[in-house]
Parts: sequence; C-alpha cells; structure tokens
Amino acid sequence: MIEILTSDELARARDAGALVGSILQSLKERTKVGVNLLDLDRWTKQMIEDAGAESCYVDYAPSFGRGPFGHYVCTAVNDAVLHGMPHDYALADGDLLTLDLAVTLRGISADAAISFVVGTTRAPEDLAMIDATERALAAAIAVARPGARIGDLSHAIGTVLSNEGYPINLEFGGHGIGSTMHQDPHVANDGRPGRGYKLRPGLLLALEPWVMADTDELITDDDGWTLRSATGCRTAHTEHTIAITEDGAEILTLPR
Repeated sequence: MIEILTSDELARARDAGALVGSILQSLKERTKVGVNLLDLDRWTKQMIEDAGAESCYVDYAPSFGRGPFGHYVCTAVNDAVLHGMPHDYALADGDLLTLDLAVTLRGISADAAISFVVGTTRAPEDLAMIDATERALAAAIAVARPGARIGDLSHAIGTVLSNEGYPINLEFGGHGIGSTMHQDPHVANDGRPGRGYKLRPGLLLALEPWVMADTDELITDDDGWTLRSATGCRTAHTEHTIAITEDGAEILTLPR
C-alpha cells in the first residue's frame, strides 16, 4: 500500500514528526554514562503517553521478529544496529548508541533514528561512521522531489556510503509511512537512479541509512529482535521521516 496524504493528514504528520524528534532529543540529553536501557524505554513510554500518542513498537509483531516487540524505543549499542530490544544494561563511556523511535499521533505515524557516542571517549572512526550516515540521509533528501524516482534516493544514499568504504546491506532500508508505520515503497540504501516509484506530493517516506563498519552481514540475538554485525564491528543508523511537497522534501522529524 502506498498512501498519498491530504493537507489535513500532512498537518497531523508534522505534529507526529515533531513529537518523535523532540522525544529523541530529550532522550539524547538524558543519556549519560550509567543510564540503563530500560530507563530510556520507561522515559519514552511516559513521553508518548503524555503527548496522547501511541507507540508503533510495543505491539509490533512482523514476520522477522519473535512475537510483539514489547518496548517503546529501539536501543542498539555498539555492534547492534537495528531493532535493538531494551534490556538491563547500563551504558558505558564510549558506547555507540542508536535510538530508533516511531509513534502514531492522531492517526498518522512518524519514524526517526539517531546515533551518538555516550560519555566523553569518542573514537574518530565512530564519529566518521555516524557522519557518513547523516550525509547519506542529507543526500537522499536533497534529491527527493516530485517526479524523482525511489532509485534516485537509493543511489544518493549508496554513493555516499560506498565512497566512504562501508559495505551496504540491502535487506533492511527505508519505507513509506502514513496511517501505519511500514508501507510501500521500500527504499533500499543503494540502487540505480531513474528506477522505481515516482515521487508525488503528499507521499511520506522514512529514509534510514545504516551501516556496519566492515561487513554487510547481520546476525540475530537470542531475543529474536536485535540485529548485530556478524563480525562484532560497530554500527550507525540515522533516519528522518520526510514529506514530498511541491517544493521538494520537508523533514518532519526535527524537534520543535
């Protein structure tokens, strides 16, 4: 299913996106050495409920996971990159943390992710990897406009990541979003320009470049959800929900 939002739905999407961006910003500000991943999940639950929104994750049970996710935010640490299930772990100085969050507000969903290093010990290679995902996302947003193709966005992401030497996994990527969290079209993190669905005003896309430092192979934790690099290398993931407008792309998941 591919949804094209009305002007009223787009207004609600802006509110949902701003909420996601604000919650992620708050979580980042509160994340210090010693904070437990379960604290982050608890804080997220409270902020979602205080806003009158609903979690997209707590009851989420797709074919690739093991039962309902059961938590409110994905917390991926170091070699974990996607679908990180919160558990009893206190963050250490130098941990590379990704927070991925999706909520539904007044019937419209928004999805975003940020990666950052906890504490003061910041390896240059970690910062470079995070920066690469952020630049890849910016490159895709720059070419997202009516008439462009999904392949143009995928190619923009893949060009940045491959130029930096990162292997690219095509199993998981960006996606359409709207009244539900995951919709068509799929937006792979590499592809051929000029191919795929043609972008139209009113389309929402969650674009999410993610990489692992030295592999494109994933392994699944015993929790049935958390995806890690097969080699144990570090990882990074950046995501925004954007709306295609007559003038180009509007980033919805920036905090207000």
